[in-house]
Amino acid sequence: MIFYFWYVIAGVDHLKQIRAFVDSATRGSLSAAARVEGVTPAVIGRRLDALEARLGVKLLLRTTRKLSLSFEGQAFLEDCQRILNELANAEAAVSLGGVRASGHLKVSAPAGFGRRHVAPQVVAFIEENPDVSVRLDLSDRVVDLLNEGVDCAVRIGEMADSSLASSKLGEMRRVVVASPAYLARHGQPLAPADLAAHNCLSLDQQRGWTLRETPAGEVVQRKVSGAFECNDGAVLHEWALAGKGLAWRSVWEVGDDLRCGRLISLLDDYAAPPVGIYAVFPQRRHLPLRVRLFIDRLKTTFGNPQYWGLGR
Repeated sequence: MIFYFWYVIAGVDHLKQIRAFVDSATRGSLSAAARVEGVTPAVIGRRLDALEARLGVKLLLRTTRKLSLSFEGQAFLEDCQRILNELANAEAAVSLGGVRASGHLKVSAPAGFGRRHVAPQVVAFIEENPDVSVRLDLSDRVVDLLNEGVDCAVRIGEMADSSLASSKLGEMRRVVVASPAYLARHGQPLAPADLAAHNCLSLDQQRGWTLRETPAGEVVQRKVSGAFECNDGAVLHEWALAGKGLAWRSVWEVGDDLRCGRLISLLDDYAAPPVGIYAVFPQRRHLPLRVRLFIDRLKTTFGNPQYWGLGR
């Protein structure tokens, strides 16, 4: 209730100034902020001028081409976003009709997985929550959520950073695949030992393919070899489709090909246990509504085995 008290004391004008600042900074222009508020860009400009005059600092560096945050503006933006989020939560707690998610959401995801599976969820999320803007950063590096201002990151594999909170979204497994044309020419491996007789498409510097020794046995990394090697998994996928050899790929990448028969899943009885798909986010007492709703959407989608073609 502290921020609700702040809202009453500060007054409507101060709140409008802060909303104008947050919308301008996160959306990149006065025109975009004006569309959100349903006013003219000139009104947004006057609110920003009044805010900077009241604080005695320059928050936004404005040119005819773009807006950029000053050093003071960057720090102030984070505080303002937090205040507006908690104000919305406070109003929701005392209202009958609830509250709509709003504000800016920054999401990070692995490049290939994010392109195929997170980006469509972002589009659907914005359609459901039109007052939210989203920036999706796709990168295979492990981002620093706190220092890079990331609200939520999607990661695959076990979580090691205990300073972050996490929510499991679903599970993912890897499979050995080949095209029907390749199998017609070279036959089908029936056990992991048979891989030695096949052309295996290897990821550069990969230690091996993780498989069980027997259907109920220990999980080990099996060395494979072949004529083709690349440091890009998408290329291995294309080579497998072209009938060049066997590949060990994640279901998120080859699921559509398996359903359509372009690729065949092999050695399924020897597959390693699945790994988790997680949403990770900074430890916070109250997670903003837009982050909670986005994580819930991912969990509903990725937690459904039929989405991956595994529940049929």
